[in-house]
Amino acid sequence: MNAVAPAARRRAWQDPALLAPLTILLAALFLAPLLLMVPMSFREYDPGTGVVAGSWTLENYSRLLTDEFYREVALRTLGLGLAVTACSLLLGYPLAYVIARGNPRWRVTLVLLVVFPMMLNLVVRSFGWIALLSNHGLINNLLVGLGLIDTPLKLMFNLTGLIIGLTHIYLPFMVLMLVSSIQGVPRDVEAAASTLGSSRFHVFRAVTLPLTAPGILTGSILVFVLTVSALVTPRMLGGPTYKVMATLIYDEYMQLLDWPSGSALAFALTVVVLAFIWASSRLAKRWGGMA
Repeated sequence: MNAVAPAARRRAWQDPALLAPLTILLAALFLAPLLLMVPMSFREYDPGTGVVAGSWTLENYSRLLTDEFYREVALRTLGLGLAVTACSLLLGYPLAYVIARGNPRWRVTLVLLVVFPMMLNLVVRSFGWIALLSNHGLINNLLVGLGLIDTPLKLMFNLTGLIIGLTHIYLPFMVLMLVSSIQGVPRDVEAAASTLGSSRFHVFRAVTLPLTAPGILTGSILVFVLTVSALVTPRMLGGPTYKVMATLIYDEYMQLLDWPSGSALAFALTVVVLAFIWASSRLAKRWGGMA
């Protein structure tokens, strides 16, 4: 017992010591730049002179709640994130189930097909969707040629185009999270439910789905965070006028040079993302307790 206690004490301080370099690196690269923006978000901005030194105001944050334009952009961003997450889950779960439970000989091929789009540049994939969704793109030309529509559908510079493009881009992340989760479900548990007279749908609803809840929540968090912070695809498929939070922050910094407003918007987006992650973690714990 006396020999075990010192070894346990050594492990108690050695484990945090091993993580200290990584923690310091992450703090220096991610936390420090974020904290440096805190004073800037409370500064005043004068279009004629720039950032007013020594000023102090809460207007940059209050504008998010009082200005209709900012509220609309914020709600649009949240709606886009939830819509892309829902579409990725609805499309990704069946695909992940086929990969995890299908023929093992085709598993590697299917995974490569899912991962292959991630190897292409994001700009290239966005340009591909422009060629498909534009007024004279492949989809509209095909529908007009078949006589299904008389005038081209508006599939770009709106929420529809962003949902389609971002779902295609972030679907692989959801599928990869779900594949590992579905593979971790014990087959004997499902077999036991089947032998007790449960239908395949009831087995899926009562056994498989609850056991894959961690993968669903992890994939949903990942897709939501990536969607609400996406810049390139919303800029290309949404155009300069259909703004989301990321494109608005970019415009505040790079075009208007209004760094205080850009910093406040960035912090607001960070708070929304952290709140979503916190709520998802609470839901995961509650779901796990019920299971």
